[in-house]
Amino acid sequence: MSSKIEQLIDEIEEYIDGCKPQFMSSTNIIVNREEIEGLLRELRMKTPEEIKRYQKIISNKEAILNDARTKAEAMINEATAHTNELVSEHEVMQQAYEHANRIVEDATAQAQEIVDKAMMEANGVRQAAMQYMDDMLDHLEQIIIASTQDATTHYENLVGAMNHYHEIILSNRNELHPAEEQPVEASAENGAENATGESLDII
Repeated sequence: MSSKIEQLIDEIEEYIDGCKPQFMSSTNIIVNREEIEGLLRELRMKTPEEIKRYQKIISNKEAILNDARTKAEAMINEATAHTNELVSEHEVMQQAYEHANRIVEDATAQAQEIVDKAMMEANGVRQAAMQYMDDMLDHLEQIIIASTQDATTHYENLVGAMNHYHEIILSNRNELHPAEEQPVEASAENGAENATGESLDII
């Protein structure tokens, strides 16, 4: 839709186009002074009104633009705040995740340290127990060896003493029966064998 000023300008152009050219000139025309002045007066009168209308339109446009800017800024601020909130939540979650990982790592390291220490202590106790048992068995072995040696020595001494006493007894009996030395000795040997059921070895 064209404005009134544009319409007046169109009318002025149509008027000019309809004027007759001046004789012997391609640029000058013959105009009716009153008509052209009337058109110009009307143009002057309409100009302020049109300017006001355009100013109002411009004003409305500015208001619309300002409102749009305000809404856009509000949306941007809201989006920025939401983004910051999401970033903050992400950072909090990230920090919590890292903190949880550190706790798990520390707990795992401490648990491994406790297990290693317990293993070392268990190995130490086991080695000490084995050493103690070995020492006790060695001591018992020495006691048994010494006891066996003592028993063997006592047994040998006892057998030697009994043989010695047996010889003394035979000698004394022979002295009691000098004339019957051989038969008496044989008879004594037979009597001893019959009494015990076995002969006495003389070592």
